[in-house]
Amino acid sequence: MFTGLSAFPLTPMSERGIQEAAFTHLIESLTAARVDAIGALGSTGSYAYLTRAERARVAKLAVASAGDTPVMVGIGALRTRDVLTLAEDAQLAGASGVLLAPVSYQNLNDDEVFGLYDTVCRALSVPLCVYDNPGTTHFAFSDELHGRIAQLPQVRSIKIPGVPGDVEAVRARVERLRRLIPSDVTIGISGDPLAATGLAAGCDGWYSAIGGLYPRTMLAITRAAQAGDTEQALALSARLTPLWDSFRQHGGSLRVIATAAELQGLVSHPSLPLPLKTLEGADRQALANVLETLELE
Repeated sequence: MFTGLSAFPLTPMSERGIQEAAFTHLIESLTAARVDAIGALGSTGSYAYLTRAERARVAKLAVASAGDTPVMVGIGALRTRDVLTLAEDAQLAGASGVLLAPVSYQNLNDDEVFGLYDTVCRALSVPLCVYDNPGTTHFAFSDELHGRIAQLPQVRSIKIPGVPGDVEAVRARVERLRRLIPSDVTIGISGDPLAATGLAAGCDGWYSAIGGLYPRTMLAITRAAQAGDTEQALALSARLTPLWDSFRQHGGSLRVIATAAELQGLVSHPSLPLPLKTLEGADRQALANVLETLELE
């Protein structure tokens, strides 16, 4: 579950509720593409905008629609009490694992973050992936803190942000972290534009937002890297530069992915929780042109 391509689908929704049929179809498409795992209720899944009941429902839909593909469910929340409740809901839904980011409003310190993971791990019967995403949580993990948390009994993977630089520079960063964690804890890369480099540099898996919409294209990159064909993996990723540029232009992947799903008729408009909105006007048309050129699948 913590190696290869873990695809993180959109949770399409409006102010009236979750588009359950559309979400189920997205999950079934990922299973048909034979992704290695599915990550429900990640950042692309807009977990922070949903109620407990909505999150429990999404977890149940994901597991029920995924067949034998393992499903990891995001359980991040502001209070440890709520994280524990969400962890229980995810396990009751049949999740194969959980994903936990140190969500905060007040800035957290290292001891508070360690305490969060320690408390949650004591309550879990499934594996946990540490979600290192300073762009949304505004908390920066040190390698030393990752090393402490990785010793906890349920921790099986660390989802790190994309690392800039060439393959050798990224390899050095990955190896520094790997020296501090147990051998059975994997390192997965996120940040789709930098993922091919991360895989080529020794990351065990790719936690992919765009893979939740175009799994076959992202599987081709993943499988090339797994086969040791770094040149092919990097070339396939470089071909997607217009898409990566769109991510950077619009503050990340979520608005772009939701717009792409709308353009392709996979979800209804609106598909994001207000105040978030998909792209409009010239930006929407520009993305439509990019998608037509790239022919993603």
